[in-house]
Amino acid sequence: MKGFLYRAFGTLDRIAKFEKVYAHCDYPCGIYDPHTAQMAAHTVIRMIDLINETKASGTSDPEHQHNLIRATMIKEQHAEICKNEIRILWGDYFKKEHLEAYPNLNELVFNTMKLASKAKQSADVKAAEELLATVEQIAEIFWKTKGVETKRVTAFYPTKREIVYPKV
Repeated sequence: MKGFLYRAFGTLDRIAKFEKVYAHCDYPCGIYDPHTAQMAAHTVIRMIDLINETKASGTSDPEHQHNLIRATMIKEQHAEICKNEIRILWGDYFKKEHLEAYPNLNELVFNTMKLASKAKQSADVKAAEELLATVEQIAEIFWKTKGVETKRVTAFYPTKREIVYPKV
């Protein structure tokens, strides 16, 4: 029965020539934005800063230990959020013509995934900054594919690092 349905729908598609649609949530809403990935990367940096401040305090009281554990947990959650948001752009938004226009996109996404994993595995602020840098590059490419210019500004977050915004 399953094979019959596939053939029937395939025939219907060839006759009706339905337009293909794409979306990040498997529904054709057309809403994509790299901003969440950038915020997640900033959060990873901020949590590493807090982890290092807590460690530097040299205290072992339960409150400091609790803060260290919470910051570590949040860092890891946001590194995963970053990976997920980039995965959505990669799997659902970027198309063959984007890869042709930006031949480094495959490697950039690969490196971003690896850097997010490294950020989960350590409290290395350099790795987190590299993660943010690759996410910003992806954001710039994303907006270019839409014909939108971007600007980099210092974020208002405690990280004081840049963030990519579309010029609107």
